[in-house]
Amino acid sequence: MRYELFYWPSIQGRGEYVRLALEEAGADYADVARTERGMSAMMKMMEAPKGMAPFAPPFLKAGKLVIGQTANILFYLGSRHGLAPKAEAGRLWVHQLQLTVTDFVLEIHDTHHPLGPSLYYQDQKGPAKKRTGEFWKDRVPKYLGYFERVLDSNGGHYLTGRRLTYADLSLFQIVEGLRYAFPRRMKTFERDIPGLVDLHDRIAARPNIKTYLASRRRIAFNEDGIFRHYRELDV
Repeated sequence: MRYELFYWPSIQGRGEYVRLALEEAGADYADVARTERGMSAMMKMMEAPKGMAPFAPPFLKAGKLVIGQTANILFYLGSRHGLAPKAEAGRLWVHQLQLTVTDFVLEIHDTHHPLGPSLYYQDQKGPAKKRTGEFWKDRVPKYLGYFERVLDSNGGHYLTGRRLTYADLSLFQIVEGLRYAFPRRMKTFERDIPGLVDLHDRIAARPNIKTYLASRRRIAFNEDGIFRHYRELDV
């Protein structure tokens, strides 16, 4: 099956978690909005007057199925491409971990847009600085400390033990993104999460991921995505 991924063409955003899973699996897919007339096709699907139109990207077309929401897409792909346990309890556990990642991604976004996405960053720089301070004081240790404990309790190789899952790929992206957005803060904080840093490095070295990261398919981080580098917040 050739998948069709629909997401904004100039940012990694939430679509990147899906891309990483597709790339690791070696799946055949098209990043539709990055093709000619792809944006109009994506908007047309969202504006469909009937049926089960997706609310927002990312969404994935798999045959006749159209699946929205990042964690939902990964739940679908995981069992089909060996990126989730076979047993129901294990699949639900990885899905639960991914939903926790989703919560954390929202908090990362809110460091630079605490008053809402419809306002420019320049209109909320004061609240953003305050929010970022609280984020690094309380929220990063809470989330990454939790994932570090999960990793350690399952042997330290992957979150569920010996086999890679899509949740591990998502944590790779979290570490990579925080390094871009907050290089000074992460340099200090990484001492507290050696397991996650090691996980990140091992995933970066996996053949399919390594090839993807060096390719043009990997969109560079920029100040339009979830992870944004503002020097005044990285102090």
